[in-house]
Amino acid sequence: MNLAQIFGYDTQHVFDKITNKLGGWLDIIIVNLPNFVLAIIVLFGAIFLAKTIKRFSAKYIQKLGTSATISRFLSQLIFIVILVFGVMLALSVMDLSKTVSSILAGLGIIGLALGFAFQDTAANFISGVYITFNQPYKLGDIIKTHEGHEGSVIDINLRVTKIRTFNGPIVYVPNRYLFQESFTNFTEFKKRRVQIECGISYGEDLEQVQKVALESARNVSSRLESEEPTLHWTGFGDSSINFTLNIWCEYKETNLTLVAVRNEAIISLKKAFDKNDIMIPYPIRTLDFGIKGGVPLNNELVGLSNTSQNGNTNEGEG
Repeated sequence: MNLAQIFGYDTQHVFDKITNKLGGWLDIIIVNLPNFVLAIIVLFGAIFLAKTIKRFSAKYIQKLGTSATISRFLSQLIFIVILVFGVMLALSVMDLSKTVSSILAGLGIIGLALGFAFQDTAANFISGVYITFNQPYKLGDIIKTHEGHEGSVIDINLRVTKIRTFNGPIVYVPNRYLFQESFTNFTEFKKRRVQIECGISYGEDLEQVQKVALESARNVSSRLESEEPTLHWTGFGDSSINFTLNIWCEYKETNLTLVAVRNEAIISLKKAFDKNDIMIPYPIRTLDFGIKGGVPLNNELVGLSNTSQNGNTNEGEG
């Protein structure tokens, strides 16, 4: 008795079933082989067409006056639409229309589930679309986020905004934070005010100081000449009368002169004060002595000297 007979199976019958099944599959493959090859050709053709149109559309859309961010977003959207259409067409060529309907229905259910599971990602996507078209900032702008990250915008996609900080590192900021929270755009106004804080001695003539300081500000070559420098007195400090010297500079994507103006203004102000004998005082501290305070140092030293002399006299008499 062989193994097949022990388990109650007819070996020949099982072999015939397998052969018939494989033969049926082979017949189906042979019948659908032209459709399968055509579907592959359609799919690769859709990929090639999508990439080609994406490359050229990005250039032509930008020539119409739109920004680089919007043109890149629209070209990416065109690529996805053509690619999805190609996949659907390839499935239809293989006579899988019912499969396409099932896939679409399944994608709808999956999309609903993913929407609840990835709410933050969806929020970043919607925020990215808003930022792309409304453009509160664009590539090259200098912005400062709510968390304090400051630098130049080097990329805006549908999920994050990339900021290259002035120290070099790149910060990836989720779009929803820039959509929901406040941020500062320094380059939208195209110019920026540089504030130089300083203080002068209480013995100086304030009108003379103001005249000299403003003249030194006008000599700053990198400042914006269309805006006149101003000086504002800010108050009485511990050892100086303080003021702020305000100088405007050009501040846009192609010309960021903030640091240059500040450096040149500080050097010019210091030279002007030295030339006119205007003193920028060091911190001054007044020291009082005595148990209750209010005793100058010289009086305290005289008192200590008298006490010492009286003590020596008493010892000599004893």
